[in-house]
Amino acid sequence: MKNTSITFKESKQRNEKITMLTAYDYSTAKVIDEAGINGILVGDSLGMVCLGYEDTLSVTMEDMIHHSRAVAKGTKNALVVTDMPFMSYQASVYDAVINAGRLIKEGRAQAVKLEGGKEVAESVRAIVNASIPVMGHIGLTPQSVNAFGGFKVQGKSEETAKKLLEDAKAVEEAGAFAVVLECVPAKLTKLISSQLSIPTIGIGAGVHCDGQILVYQDMLGLFSDFTPKFVKKYSNVGEVMKNAFKSYDQEVKDGVFPAEIHSFKIDEDVIEKLY
Repeated sequence: MKNTSITFKESKQRNEKITMLTAYDYSTAKVIDEAGINGILVGDSLGMVCLGYEDTLSVTMEDMIHHSRAVAKGTKNALVVTDMPFMSYQASVYDAVINAGRLIKEGRAQAVKLEGGKEVAESVRAIVNASIPVMGHIGLTPQSVNAFGGFKVQGKSEETAKKLLEDAKAVEEAGAFAVVLECVPAKLTKLISSQLSIPTIGIGAGVHCDGQILVYQDMLGLFSDFTPKFVKKYSNVGEVMKNAFKSYDQEVKDGVFPAEIHSFKIDEDVIEKLY
């Protein structure tokens, strides 16, 4: 069944968990989709895991459109949500609506995600009013890493916990169909989830969220620069790939590959006529 912003909300009502993973290309999106994952996020995390940036701040609209379009082509059933990159929505509500529209029209996304709570509620409302589904994102919002002073757990004090609860409610009231909670204490996410009618999608936010999301390179051991505490490695595909590459390298240098079965034939009389 095709996943949509509506089915996400219905899943929460039925107390059914939602699964999401990131993807940035056609081939990976196709595999994730065939595995039955509910949603694919074309995250601005592509800046770090695909383009080698130190953070997500340098990612452009063109980057997001390019990767979103590729993911959409490989997806049949998962809901494709694409991140709005840094400064594509912060300057004005007008910018937010125009750039969200580009991600839908040019990037073939089915929903957009933007970071922030009360401060972006007006933009969320305007995008939703333009008939574009919006997923919110609060807690550790990577585009605000400089303001936070690094990648830190959010909502540990009474003041910050209260702000996160207010932000979640503001995003819901503005019309978002779901909200990501990143690096938030588990007990706080349980409270937030219980007070929202829209699903919460956790990443480093404990088991009480209505769904979970991970960066697929993290959970497969493909990104080795660092591993967040909240990541569970389901397979070490990175090591498998490295060993395969080493075997290929050695076989080519030893003259083992390509073998006869990997080569094409031609009649001997054709070759003889060439001499």
